[in-house]
Amino acid sequence: MRKFMAVMFFVMLSCASASAQISKEVVEAAWARIAKADGFNVVKINFENDNAPNAWVKFQSEKNYSVHVTTGLMRILNNEDEIAGVLGHEIGHVRLGHYKKGVGRAVGWAIAGTLLGRIGGTAGAAAQAAGNIGMNLAESGFSRGQEVEADDYGTVLLKKAGYDPYGLYRAMKAFKDNNYETQPNGFNSHPPTARRLKHLMDKAKEVSGK
Repeated sequence: MRKFMAVMFFVMLSCASASAQISKEVVEAAWARIAKADGFNVVKINFENDNAPNAWVKFQSEKNYSVHVTTGLMRILNNEDEIAGVLGHEIGHVRLGHYKKGVGRAVGWAIAGTLLGRIGGTAGAAAQAAGNIGMNLAESGFSRGQEVEADDYGTVLLKKAGYDPYGLYRAMKAFKDNNYETQPNGFNSHPPTARRLKHLMDKAKEVSGK
């Protein structure tokens, strides 16, 4: 059975260097604290030697999963609040049932592609192409709506764990400041960065009361 991977945040459009840096110890401390606040099983962090700033969970069940953070992500973040926000976002995907919904969505696209392929002629070719595009979107990660839900969950969890609720907002801003940004595009599974930053700011204000 195919393992579904939640790739954190968005399709990377370009690369840039940054002077910010957090250590493995900071990541591990943030993970232990944010997971404990949620009642989530604390597993060992897997550090990936990859320049692309990213974090994700490989998930099969709440008892069988692993957490991954790249050196590229550690390089652009500034403090524990920010990485805690990123990890809280990932916990949100699990708690909100996005993996199960993702499996259902992917299966649904596969069935649609099969049915569309039975249509003959030019119309069939066009329909098959549409089905293939849909399947690619389904497998590119979580939907835009699910990403926003996980952002909200992560922001609330930051407050619960005693972190600054603006941590996830600042993490997203670090992506933007380092030229990792999602542009408005119908084929991107993640919300555009500017819109996402505004929503995160508004949510952090709501959670913090300031």
